[in-house]
Amino acid sequence: MEKEWYVVNTYSGHENKVKEKLEMRASSMGMEDYIFRVVVPEQKEIEVKDGVQKEKIKKMFPGYILVEMIMSDEAWFVVRNTPGVTGFIGSSGHGAKPFPLTPAEVDKILGSMGISRLEIGNELNIGDTVKVISGPFANMYGTVKEVDPVNQTLEVALDLFGQETNVELKLAEIELSTKK
Repeated sequence: MEKEWYVVNTYSGHENKVKEKLEMRASSMGMEDYIFRVVVPEQKEIEVKDGVQKEKIKKMFPGYILVEMIMSDEAWFVVRNTPGVTGFIGSSGHGAKPFPLTPAEVDKILGSMGISRLEIGNELNIGDTVKVISGPFANMYGTVKEVDPVNQTLEVALDLFGQETNVELKLAEIELSTKK
């Protein structure tokens, strides 16, 4: 089983409390190998009121959080029974496990927050083979040559017309490949 992202429904306005409780429960119950990251999707907005600009953090999806986890029975139980959690999105109920988000959906949500689905240095390293999933080089494979965690970009060597060419890609444009 591999880790994937799931959408968890919470009481609206309690997203940050649920995030804290879930992280504490995962730690205290020894589930760090199954529950990895909990994210409250938020965006910064600039609001002008009485001629004064204020930066405000607004929830993208009120009442929902994202959880990166390996869907085991134990991890599913820990998340479902966290106070403030009302269920998973993508589950028919009656004990059915939910469907994970697709990598493209996760990249779109996390990318708008400036976060990557892939953890640089943990999951993504120089020398790894990646598959380009969007843009003009979609469906091509290449080797990671350089990683820029600040700008969420990487330099990948692709085989273009029999010649190795380095191209700069955003983290959201690639996925790790099992092809070597």
